[in-house]
Amino acid sequence: MLYQIHEWQRAILGPLSHYAEASAKMFSDVTSPFSHVPGADRLAAGYELLHRLGKEYEKPAFNLPQVTAHGQEIAVIERVVLDRPFCQLKRFKRFSDDPDTIEKMKNDPAVLVVAPLSGHHATLLRDTVRTLLQDHKVYITDWVDARMVPASEGAFRLDDYVAYIEAFIRHIGARNVHVVSVCQPTVPVLAAVSLMAARGEDTPLSMTMMGGPIEPRSNPTGVNNLATTRPLSWFKGNVIHTVPANYPGSGREVYPGFLQHAGFIAMNPGRHLNSHWDFYENLLRGDQDDAEAHRKFYDEYNAVLDMPAEYYLDTIATVFQQFLLPRGLWDVSGERVRPETIKNTALFTVEGELDDIAGLGQTEAAHDLCSGIPAKRRAHRVVEGAGHYGIFSGRRWRQTVYPEVRDFIRKFNKPVKQSA
Repeated sequence: MLYQIHEWQRAILGPLSHYAEASAKMFSDVTSPFSHVPGADRLAAGYELLHRLGKEYEKPAFNLPQVTAHGQEIAVIERVVLDRPFCQLKRFKRFSDDPDTIEKMKNDPAVLVVAPLSGHHATLLRDTVRTLLQDHKVYITDWVDARMVPASEGAFRLDDYVAYIEAFIRHIGARNVHVVSVCQPTVPVLAAVSLMAARGEDTPLSMTMMGGPIEPRSNPTGVNNLATTRPLSWFKGNVIHTVPANYPGSGREVYPGFLQHAGFIAMNPGRHLNSHWDFYENLLRGDQDDAEAHRKFYDEYNAVLDMPAEYYLDTIATVFQQFLLPRGLWDVSGERVRPETIKNTALFTVEGELDDIAGLGQTEAAHDLCSGIPAKRRAHRVVEGAGHYGIFSGRRWRQTVYPEVRDFIRKFNKPVKQSA
């Protein structure tokens, strides 16, 4: 009933939120006579804060109509190139009318960005994609909200996630693509490439793994501790709920987005409280730049999706409780995951010094597992002063991390002879 109760609450708060939005405009719009009454600024700020606390946050758009590439402003069109029930493979196709720029873009490396399926939408990586588009052909995994997937499509497990990644790599062309995985997908990406290598298939030119739980036993964080201090039955009984009848996925078991969001907030409630108070004060001061930055951040942060229950529980058990990947005991659809069979894919791992999601050493552990990759084709970077989000979004990502990722991809953009 919890999901249904949430829907009733949403139905009640919806009209209140719309009323608050209209009232905020009424007291702030200079053409409105109400904006000149005493205390109008406080009323407008209070109503907008109420609106944002009660509104429904839909999936944001990538909104990347143009970027700068090779010194030119170029148009970008977002296309779905492969459509699966639980994920769309999207490409950000770049266009230019300058012949020299077109020629340069043709020679740019192709990058598959594997976004996390861990609560937020793939648009959380908007800054990652925007920056990569300067020098690369960019694809991304855009995961579908599980409540929007009809139950007739069946279950989606961690094994299916791995199979999706394999299919996307083959679709783009393994000998022409570099894979960048951020956080949670570092594990299934490593599994997918390992399985492809073990079968003798072509593998990607490089893997860049950023802030992921390859070895969660290394410097465990609060996220790791939560998973290890409760049995799997606790997660089944407390966070898994059934999608109500007003969604296409009615009857599907999921880990609801609203519960995940509550967990995100609970990790740092003081920070979010202060942020909303600062937003209120910025509105009073008329500081629209900071207020708009707050809106943009929380429009993204508060937009969450439901995860398929089977996939979520598989991840808890396989990655965070049994540690099957680093222990060499993980079987995917009957095939053993053996990272040591990867020989021709270069490996770059990136960690944030202050990452409170994936602790130091968790991502670097991929180097020990991928013992078949020559040392000269591997690199590791710890970004000083960076938290989890800082390694793939924001100033540190753009100025510190991205140049190294770009150079690593360029260095290993030429295919090597694939080993048997």
